[in-house]
Amino acid sequence: MSQYEEATTGGSAAVADPVPNRRLGVATWVIAFARFLVVLDGTIMIVALPSIQSSLKISPAHLNWVINAYSLTFGGLMLVAGRVGDVHGRKRVFRVGLVLFGAASLLGGLAPTGGTLIAFRAVQGIGAAIATPGALSLLVATFPEGKPRARALGLYGGMTGLASVMGLVLGGVLTTYASWRWVLLVNVPVIIGVLLGVNALDEGEPAEQGRIDVPGAVTATLGAGSLVYAVDRVGDHGWSDATVVGCLIASAVLLAAFAAVQRTGRAPMIPREVVADRGRVGANIVTLLMSTGSFATYFFLTLYMQEVLGYSALRTGLTYLPLAVGFGIAAGGVGPQLLARTSEKAALSLALALAAAGTAWFAFLTAHSSVYMMLMPASLVTGLGLGATVVVSTGIGVRGIDGSEAGIGSALLTAGSQIGGALGLAGLATVAVTTTRHAAKGTAPSDALVHGYSAGFKVAVGLYLLGIVVSLITVTPFTGSRGSAGATAEVTEGGAGDLA
Repeated sequence: MSQYEEATTGGSAAVADPVPNRRLGVATWVIAFARFLVVLDGTIMIVALPSIQSSLKISPAHLNWVINAYSLTFGGLMLVAGRVGDVHGRKRVFRVGLVLFGAASLLGGLAPTGGTLIAFRAVQGIGAAIATPGALSLLVATFPEGKPRARALGLYGGMTGLASVMGLVLGGVLTTYASWRWVLLVNVPVIIGVLLGVNALDEGEPAEQGRIDVPGAVTATLGAGSLVYAVDRVGDHGWSDATVVGCLIASAVLLAAFAAVQRTGRAPMIPREVVADRGRVGANIVTLLMSTGSFATYFFLTLYMQEVLGYSALRTGLTYLPLAVGFGIAAGGVGPQLLARTSEKAALSLALALAAAGTAWFAFLTAHSSVYMMLMPASLVTGLGLGATVVVSTGIGVRGIDGSEAGIGSALLTAGSQIGGALGLAGLATVAVTTTRHAAKGTAPSDALVHGYSAGFKVAVGLYLLGIVVSLITVTPFTGSRGSAGATAEVTEGGAGDLA
């Protein structure tokens, strides 16, 4: 019997009070839709950006903050939000986050100016940060070990990956047939439905540590924010700009202070046992690297299709369908099968290699490339790789974490994803803009743009390859005690396809 089978059957035997199937069904979809929405909103705006820019007269230099304002507050506040839920009640905090997310979606959809839209996107990210950490810990508390939790984890992982790609498809459809405003307004009825089902969830165990790490929260959030702002500003002002240098120095000092607080504080925001397992640390690093590359890839592909190929928002969204299909196949089959047939280290490395291969394919795009021979096949391969990476890294990232710390364990993964996405949009966009400027001196404008995007794709490939190195070094067989947060066995056995 494999380590995965032992863990799963052992956990099943420990279940005492079965939960009614109907209630589990409601709980499954409450968590799934909540997760789907908050991840969806990280990418659903990307296809709508040209329409937003035209409607609200946002300057090109500030346009990416429609995305980054959400990613930054979402990722920057994730850790403290996870701890708040563990300490003060996950269902209560989950509800507060959903209400804030829904209200900001409504107000953002009605925003009269670019500045107000960016502000409400930041508030929306705060709501997502408050709601998200509770989702996984409530899942752990509600679903007994064995197949019920395996299926729920499979859907959770599948929704995480699929939502980021479906955001690109839905963004195109809504922008074309309604308005870019409905990209935000569509969240409101879904949030109301999710709130009605929250009572189906179990609260779970309170965290042993009842204090909130305020110094850790402040230093982590400001440090990450300073870094993203500095990298974003480089594109227009260069590395020697005084503000860029100042923000980079501030970021280094703040993040160093955060690390010191976590090592020496009495109530660290990240409990030491959560990062004690080297494999979990590696999975979090891989998640950050993958998100840095993937968010920028979506951004470049959208600009390529609309600015170079002249596609409408609708056609752009539909062209992302192969990427969405790849994600779905990977979440339901490829990722779990990799874990079932290989070691965690091999599964994560192979998934990243597939993502790198698809993204490298994008680097060969030209202003006249065939959509059917180049863009769509590369999208399918990239989707398979990214989808498998999400499922495998999620399983490794929460393995063995005690149920009372599940919120912060989930928060670490999501924070890495969102901060990585913000850094990717800022940093790789700077690479693309710089390359385009140099190429424009000797080539046609469309060719210069593609040169810039290709440079960004190549950096993304490098990040995935670095992720492979990290996985080979850090991911080792799990030997610690198995916490109620579940391990990769549950993701393996209960792939997303089991939740139909």
